[in-house]
Amino acid sequence: MLSYQHSYHAGNFGDVHKHLALVILLRRLQQKDTPLCFVDSHAGRGTYDLTGAEAQKTGEAESGILRLPGAADAPPAVSDYLGLVRSFNHGNDIETYPGSAALAQTLLREQDRAVLLELHPQELAALRRWIGRDRRIAIHARDCHEGLPALLPPPIRRGLVLIDPSYELKNEFRDVASLVCRSLDRWANAVYLIWYPLLAAGQHRLLLDALAERAPPAMLNSEWLLDPRASGMRGSGLVVINTPWQSDLQLADAVDFVRGTLDPHDQGSHTLARLTST
Repeated sequence: MLSYQHSYHAGNFGDVHKHLALVILLRRLQQKDTPLCFVDSHAGRGTYDLTGAEAQKTGEAESGILRLPGAADAPPAVSDYLGLVRSFNHGNDIETYPGSAALAQTLLREQDRAVLLELHPQELAALRRWIGRDRRIAIHARDCHEGLPALLPPPIRRGLVLIDPSYELKNEFRDVASLVCRSLDRWANAVYLIWYPLLAAGQHRLLLDALAERAPPAMLNSEWLLDPRASGMRGSGLVVINTPWQSDLQLADAVDFVRGTLDPHDQGSHTLARLTST
């Protein structure tokens, strides 16, 4: 959606949830020397200024990434993620938050590639400035519902697809399910990471029910309910398809640790369930 700008929400608990999973999955795939391709349906601008007017207006990072840097005894996956975030900053303060495209660029090896889709003109311009002339990365000014299936499968037939729209449109949960299914028709063996918000009305069930009907292999569902009383976004959900071996255990440890830091009064919950087997 062209009115949506992630700068208002960068570094919130949903970003923490999503990017923890992204780092875990990319690291797991990179345990093999074989090249991989990362595909991002909504790449955004690369990095986000947490001191800027947009982030300061909502203050969402205050209950997200900005609470985490001092966390002690973190699991390796959390320490890895925090180390990557710190690498975009100077000193101890977190003022810049890397989006999925920036995190992926940092993690890409010489043999890896990335395909980034972004339609918002301002975000696209900022993304192109951030990525620069990195020959490993191709940027496309295309809508994901048209562009993603058209670009799949990439020449490298092993990789990860991230799908994380704004969910501001009425039918977006159902449309995302359709997009995932069409993408699976094109690239069935890729790992898919789909993010969605947990809202009071429970619209995410449309997405989960449609994916359950398709029943792709090794489908994992992680739902982090942060505030069950919130009238808006109550939590963050993830679906992983073709879940790599043991990444579910890493994600469970990482999210449970982070939840303990961001939800010290234990008001919410985290559930992790396998929806389909291999």
